Amino acid sequence: MDEWSKGSDGSAGTGRRDAVDLLPLPEDAATGLTSAEVARRTELGRINDVPVRSSRSIGEIVRANVCTRINAVIGVLFVIILIVGPIQDALFGGVILANTLIGVFQEVRAKRTLDRLAIVGEARPTVRRDGKTVELAPAHIVLHDVIELGPGDKAVVDGTVVEADNLEVDESLLTGEADAVLKSPGDKVMSGSFVLAGTGAFVATRVGRDAYAAQLTEEARRFTLVNSELRNGINTIIKYVTYAIIPAGVALIISQLAVGGGDVPEAVRRMVAGIVPMVPEGLVLLTSVAFAVGVVRLGKKKCLVQELPAIEGLARVDTVCLDKTGTLTETSMDVDEVHQIEQGVPVANVLGALGAVDSRPNASMRAIIEAYPAPEGWTERESAPFSAARRWSGATLTDRDGGTSTWLIGAADVLLPQGHPVLVAVDAYGERGLRVLLVARCSIPLSEALHMPERVTGAAAPVAVVVIRQRTRKEAPATLRYFAEQGVDTKVISGDNALSVGAVARGLGLPGSDRHIDARRLPEDRDELADAVESNAIFGRVGPQRKRDMVAALQSRGHTVAMTGDGVNDVLALKDADVAVSMGTGSPAARSVAQIVLLDNNFSSLPSVVAEGRRVIGNIERVANLFLTKTMYSVLLAIVVVLANVPYPFLPRHLTLIGSLTIGIPAFFLALAPNTERAQPHFVRRVLRFAVPCGVVAAAATMASYATARSVYDGNLEAETSATTLTLFLVGLWVLSIVARPYTWWRVLLVFTMALSFAVVLAVPFLRSFFQLELVGTSAPGAAAGIAVAAGLLLEGVWRLARRRTAKGTERD
Repeated sequence: MDEWSKGSDGSAGTGRRDAVDLLPLPEDAATGLTSAEVARRTELGRINDVPVRSSRSIGEIVRANVCTRINAVIGVLFVIILIVGPIQDALFGGVILANTLIGVFQEVRAKRTLDRLAIVGEARPTVRRDGKTVELAPAHIVLHDVIELGPGDKAVVDGTVVEADNLEVDESLLTGEADAVLKSPGDKVMSGSFVLAGTGAFVATRVGRDAYAAQLTEEARRFTLVNSELRNGINTIIKYVTYAIIPAGVALIISQLAVGGGDVPEAVRRMVAGIVPMVPEGLVLLTSVAFAVGVVRLGKKKCLVQELPAIEGLARVDTVCLDKTGTLTETSMDVDEVHQIEQGVPVANVLGALGAVDSRPNASMRAIIEAYPAPEGWTERESAPFSAARRWSGATLTDRDGGTSTWLIGAADVLLPQGHPVLVAVDAYGERGLRVLLVARCSIPLSEALHMPERVTGAAAPVAVVVIRQRTRKEAPATLRYFAEQGVDTKVISGDNALSVGAVARGLGLPGSDRHIDARRLPEDRDELADAVESNAIFGRVGPQRKRDMVAALQSRGHTVAMTGDGVNDVLALKDADVAVSMGTGSPAARSVAQIVLLDNNFSSLPSVVAEGRRVIGNIERVANLFLTKTMYSVLLAIVVVLANVPYPFLPRHLTLIGSLTIGIPAFFLALAPNTERAQPHFVRRVLRFAVPCGVVAAAATMASYATARSVYDGNLEAETSATTLTLFLVGLWVLSIVARPYTWWRVLLVFTMALSFAVVLAVPFLRSFFQLELVGTSAPGAAAGIAVAAGLLLEGVWRLARRRTAKGTERD
């Protein structure tokens, strides 16, 4: 049995599997399968049916929002209150229900945006069918399809090579080995690998879930918050709060039964009132909503977020590494001039013939093809495709008179030895920001040049210099200026001549564009390399592996690195960067490893992504201060009440009112507001630095007001609760006024509206009765307000101290 005819597990099976395994190969690899053969394989289910998950399913979204630890705790308490009544004290259950519905709605909205954009950004392999080449979605590929490969293409299924023209494949995403693998007919190709150089075709032998990459990623999901410092910090806080709830609940119910004379319903209500505010129920919701809204906002700007941590990661970025071609410049180029060095050589014909033999031309070669059509009578005997590692391509050509020569075209400083006089002219062009290619006659066979590239320098005789003008992106200067203003260091890493790259960067106004270096002269030592990369801004002649090394060197110095690129030579660096950004027209390999894809190739979208990340991170930290302040004062109140052996000062309805007006409602507005501050590490540490002392002040003020009210009212628990509620509300409002800074008109209006809402509750008889609030007399309410003002002044000191300590911590980091 032919190797291709075996099943996806490499062996023949029985029954229906036999029918699948014995499907014939296409009669001619050049024509591929016929429509009838495709239909037969589709009928038997031999299609590449692995779903490309750009987001969670609706079922997963619902489960993730409903089946949470917080909902479980709140749900149990809600049921308990429904049993003992009254319904006013179960309001917190309605808040949780609303939170869950909002979270589901926003995530489904984000899912639809992601799914729509994922279809737009999906790679479409070229497949041969019925003697024609067609582009198909990966899901439409069937067993034994013949799939063409070229530079930058990614293998979407496993297969066996049937055609190869210097086909070099990178399997590092699967095996970890960075060296290119030269493929010949009969060699295997694994899904997930991508083409570095050359062309070829392969027959699909494993499709769907049988393919190698599918087996590795079957359980993977793109729509995750894995390795998110923000989500990890919140989960850590919630975990410890949950652990504290059970003993706190037991202690509260025992103490309330003791002080309440055995009134079980009242003890239960007071116990629930003590536990519910300990749970930061809205924090997880607002985190999910903020990320989901971020996805939708970026989707409107044609940015496909393939991994949610990228939004957070880009907000923390302090260094952006940019590939020049396709990022700072457009991929389209124009031949500016050709300077002939050796007279009598038909350079135009040589250029036209070199362009004609390149089946997958890069941007430079496409410019040459447009300027110089293929000459008549020239034939190809042998060719070598362009490789980012070699930096040249070539062909052995026979002209119309029968003369045969080997021609190379590529980087002049690679083909010629140092100090060659032609390099002086090349550098002069490079200083003007022009790309320069050298056309050279090679005195050794092309096969020898391929296998022993070190011999090329001495064998290449310069014939002509081709000067290519690059078109800079009009949006690039503003984008680079934005990064500079935001304190983000920008590095340009390119395979071009360092002088040319520096000139382009200088024309775009990039800070430090005069600090350029040839990457071939960078040190090998990691520390010395990190020093060189940190101190320079422009790097030329950077190979794929060296790009990866430079990213790692920056990361070793504590930098958070974003890498942008669109070519196959950028894949290794993209894979290792903290945040990988690819252009929509980039190679399939680059798009597959990128976390963010700019579908409209608009470099100016990057500031929007950074701003969205900063909005999410900064605002979640802002509202976390509110929620965790509430958690802290609730825990302390429970402890003091148990130790003092007094009735808990609140019913659930009181804390629902306070929490909604000072935390829940304002947090929604604050979480979605603009925020441009760069995200800092140590989220939990900074939040606790504010929330713990604020919680202590709030708890102390509340208990002081409660003690005062008890001395005034002497057993009137409703009046005592009302005065204490006033104090806690005012202190919570003061915390809100601090967190809302710096003030804008709408933030001032927000704080004022929350204060007015509480006043309305006190003024309207129905609401006053519903929430069981009655301020009796003036002495206790006056004392409650005075205590709140004193606590507010303490909070101002806490805020200033926390800011000072945070600033010092940032300087140390």
